[in-house]
Amino acid sequence: MVQSHRDTRFAQAKTPPSFILFGEPTQGLRRIAQELPLVLESQGYRFEPAAEAPRAVLNFIQPERPVPYRRKAQGTMVVSFLELPKMPADPIAALYGYLVRALSNMLVVYVPGQGAYFLTLELGQYHEPEGPGFTERLAGRIHPIASSVLVVNNLFEPDLEPELWQGDALTQSLGAAGRKLAEWDLLPTAFPIEEILPPEDLRHVKRLYGIGGLSYGNLSVRKDERRFWMSASGVDKANLREVGRDILLVTDYDPTQNAMRLSVPPHVEPRRVSVDAIEHWMIYREHPQVGAILHVHAWMENIGSTQFNYPCGTYQLAEAVAEKVREAPDPSRAVVGLKNHGLTITGHSLEEILERIEGRLLRQVPMS
Repeated sequence: MVQSHRDTRFAQAKTPPSFILFGEPTQGLRRIAQELPLVLESQGYRFEPAAEAPRAVLNFIQPERPVPYRRKAQGTMVVSFLELPKMPADPIAALYGYLVRALSNMLVVYVPGQGAYFLTLELGQYHEPEGPGFTERLAGRIHPIASSVLVVNNLFEPDLEPELWQGDALTQSLGAAGRKLAEWDLLPTAFPIEEILPPEDLRHVKRLYGIGGLSYGNLSVRKDERRFWMSASGVDKANLREVGRDILLVTDYDPTQNAMRLSVPPHVEPRRVSVDAIEHWMIYREHPQVGAILHVHAWMENIGSTQFNYPCGTYQLAEAVAEKVREAPDPSRAVVGLKNHGLTITGHSLEEILERIEGRLLRQVPMS
């Protein structure tokens, strides 16, 4: 019997999240700086001003000098608040730099009289107008970011069977699927981030994501009951070749260390696996009939979606996607929308997934 991921105890994801305030709010943000902590505390958050590694930071920045909060722990999520007299005509070009220079997971732009505009690293964009319950709605928008727990650490074990050092038929199918996605013009990125950011800011984004490069989307295929091959983080998905570098064998999730376990060749300096490995692990573990999983930053019409915009690589996003797969009429052939983010698609093989979705993908992900 395959054990459900819901049987795994994961204390960090269930404990009340702590938060701190950082920076000096401008005049228009003072009310938010006073009221928002009270709302968060009423919802179970713990305000711990002296915390060395808080789960969340409410960072108030200035337009002329967006000072970042320097994380002491990788799992700290930063929500930065910026006051502007009006929204720019091109919000992404004008504001994404603030998001990155403040080393933030989310930027909240407050425009007096209009409300709050939100921007995430994945380019999620939405708006909450001022009015009754504004602070409560603001808290609801930042909660998925502020409460999330990253699962991005890897435990490498140099015990991969020698006969798999050069890969197998399944790793070849990963490479072929990656090349097909490139032909469809879905890779390497869902938006021209190199055109938006100068090199210094681009390095900040890579540091935030904990990756060596930006190449959105990932692919995996089941190897056996407990293991699956998956694309590495930040690699060119159109050129998946080397085991341990481009493709990794995921063997398990370790809840005590909050890390993915990987089996690698002893002679290779490995790359980290995709940040979505925890999500794929949950799905494979619960649904033995799932043979492959594809994640792309695209959309399809008439699909169900997760309720909240959780960050990439978090336990909460993985749980939300796994729940949608579980609710699908056929979990082995599910198409799940990730709110303001993209798609996770299960199938019997990567070839079967690509055949099902060819010609149906929309490059623009709807934001709400």
